This record gives sequence, structure tokens and C-alpha cells, in this order.
Amino acid sequence: MFTTFMFATGIENSIPTINNGRTRIDQMEKCGHYKHWQTDFDLLDELDIQVLRYGPPLHTSFLGPERYDWSFSDMTFGEIKRRNIIPIVDLCHFGVPDWIGNFQNPDFPELFAAYAEAFARRFPWVQLYTPINEMFICAQFSAAYGWWNEQLRSDQAFVTALKHIVKANVLAMERILKVRPDALFIQSESSEYFHAENPAAIKPAEIMNARRFLSLDLNYGRRVDSEMYEFLMDNGMSREEYHFFLSRSSLRHHCIMGNDYYVTNEHRVRADGLTTSAGDVFGYDEITRQYYDRYRLPVMHTETNLMEGPNGDEAVNWLWKQWANILRVRNTGVPIVGFTWYSLTDQVDWDTALREENNRVTPVGLYDLDRNIRPVGRCYKQLIQDWCNVLPAQSVCLAVPVVPPHEIDEAPVRRHQDRLRKMRRKEAKEDDEPAATSQEVRL
Repeated sequence: MFTTFMFATGIENSIPTINNGRTRIDQMEKCGHYKHWQTDFDLLDELDIQVLRYGPPLHTSFLGPERYDWSFSDMTFGEIKRRNIIPIVDLCHFGVPDWIGNFQNPDFPELFAAYAEAFARRFPWVQLYTPINEMFICAQFSAAYGWWNEQLRSDQAFVTALKHIVKANVLAMERILKVRPDALFIQSESSEYFHAENPAAIKPAEIMNARRFLSLDLNYGRRVDSEMYEFLMDNGMSREEYHFFLSRSSLRHHCIMGNDYYVTNEHRVRADGLTTSAGDVFGYDEITRQYYDRYRLPVMHTETNLMEGPNGDEAVNWLWKQWANILRVRNTGVPIVGFTWYSLTDQVDWDTALREENNRVTPVGLYDLDRNIRPVGRCYKQLIQDWCNVLPAQSVCLAVPVVPPHEIDEAPVRRHQDRLRKMRRKEAKEDDEPAATSQEVRL
């Protein structure tokens, strides 16, 4: 029932729209997963990988309020269960169905929470979830940079998207816990850092380094910094909305903080606030410790990759570098519970962050799109074999109560779920009780 470290990969299910909603970029379709899904699951066996970041295509599964099409999910998740793969279910990845519109829609949080609960009831053996992937990046690219979905460029649009996305994530966690009281939520969130290029750039860099925490601050019910509070209030968040997030802080006990790190996650900031890529200056180790010091939650490295270049060893060297950072983080006392090379296969149009449809292959997978293993795939398999039995005795180790699909009906699991269900009911009862009056307090 308990695992100490999760070696994972993922199958990309992002679905943003571009061209003012006229074009949807469906990464599962682009990468051939709808056609080759059985082969893709075979590849996991070939690599000895038991944990998969994976989710249903939201735009074809969620047809309307209380209307769902689980046909593809029934096939794929049925096979995942049969193979005893542990899925980390990614329910919303960068886009929503056409009938919802985009992340400016205030109805999105409640609609998505209902969808999350419906999925959990359909597949009650699923335990691990990323309800909404990279909440900060989703809001930034959709409503600040104008690249996806609503394609807006303003602080107010960004705050609106952010509050709707994070509220949807929080409500989804609550609704899933009603079905699966031992559910765990792995927030796959981009870990960023902004470096001032010169003294005049210090202030804009400080603002960006505060802003990068907004999604997780709200999600974990942590009070935001004073400057960010003013930013949120000035751009459309009400005090009632802000206090909604503070009131859900107990959900963090069900969370693992997923940190995504790519070579593009660190930025050089100019005095005028414009940014360029800085490369890996600090690296995953330093930036993850910044996030851990802020939230004090178990950590998982939930995404990384690098394109295979002309030498053929670029991705292999990046894998080694990320793994060295994992070991460094663990050895300095941070409870890190997993590592993910993302994704299983190459992706398409990730060189333009999906904001253009060029149908250009981005060679970042463990396998290419013909399902031939890449050098980084062979190295990842060897890394798993070398380290899977060493880590528990080698450094700081945290046992995560993960239940493989085939163990869902075992008595210890059921007892554990019953205990958690009773605890949830008690917490809910206490939350519903009216506050004591000042006279009652004195008595």
C-alpha cells in the first residue's frame, strides 16, 4: 500500500484553443495516442514505469452540465487498471470544452467540480489526481500573454482566469474526497524564477517573483504577500473570493506539491519588465527549495524534458542533471517523492508553446512518434533500475500511502478509507456549526 518513490512519465492531454477559439490543439490527437493507446501502455512495461500522468480528453468527455461521454476513458482506464498502472489523473490541461468558452467564465469552477466528482464515481479505484495542470501557466498564457483560449492581455483578465482556475481546482479536490477519502492531489505547477538583469530591473523582478506564487498561495489557503493582495484586489478579486481560498487551507493535508522545471523556467528581467530565457542558472534544486520553504509540503518533480539535438545526447545529459538535482534536494532534507520525464512520446508544436499550429514534432519524448525508443528512454530505464531499491536507504524517505489499482478492495485499504471518511465528516460538521457568541465564550 505504501510507496517511497514514484518514477513516472506522462501522456500529454492538453487542449488549448487558438485563433480566437477557431482552432483546438489536441495533443493526444497530434501525437497519435487515440490510435496507439494500447501500444503506449506497452511502452510503460518496456520501461518498468508504474506511474503515469494521464487524463481523459476534457473537451470530448464533458459534453454539458451532467452530460459525459466516458467511452474512450472506459477503454483506456480499464486497461490501466488491468495492468495495475498507478495513474495521476490530469483532468484539465490548458483548455475547456467549447460550450464553457474559456477561463473567464465564472461558471467554470462549479461545472468542473461536478465533472471531477463524476469521474471519481466512474473510476473509484483512482487515487492520485492533478485536477488542473499548471494553474499559473494556464492563466498566464491564456489571459496575460494572449496566446491561448480567451487570448487576453491584461492584469484583470489574468486575475479573473487565475481565481476561476484555482477555485475549480479547490472545489474539485473537495468533490473527489467525497468519493475517495484517501485521494491525494499532486499540483503540477511550473516552478519559476526571475533574475534582475541590472539594478533598474530589481523592482519588476521582485514583482514577478511574488506573482509566481499566486496560484499555490490561493490553492493552499496561504495569505498572499501585501503587494500581491493589492494586485488581486485592484484587478477584480473580491474580499469574499479571497476568503474562500483561506477557508480551504485544510485541503493542503491531502496535497503533494508538484514542481515542473524546464530550461525555460528561469528568466532574465529587463528594466522595462520584458523577459528573456536565462537558462538553468539556479536549477531545480534551488528553486524547489524556495517553494518548499514557502509551503512545507512533500514534493514531486512532475515535469521536465529537453529536445534531443544534433549531438544526440542533449536529453540524456539533461536527465542526468535533473536526477542530480533530485538527489541534492532529498539529501538536504526536502521530502521529495517522485520524478517525471515528460512525456512518454515526442510532442507536437511545443517549440511554440502550442500557440501556433505548425504540426512540427518536438523531440522531447522517451520515444519518438513511431514509438521507437530514444537514447533518453534507454537511460531513464537504466536509471530506474539502478536507483529503485537504493533510494529508501540512501536518503530522506517519505512513505506515501499510494494504493495500486489491484489492491483497492483489500481490507487494510478499506479500513484506512473508512477512518478518513469519518474524519472528513467530523471536519465538515465542525465547519457547519455556528460560531460561538461572545457570551458563550465567556461561559
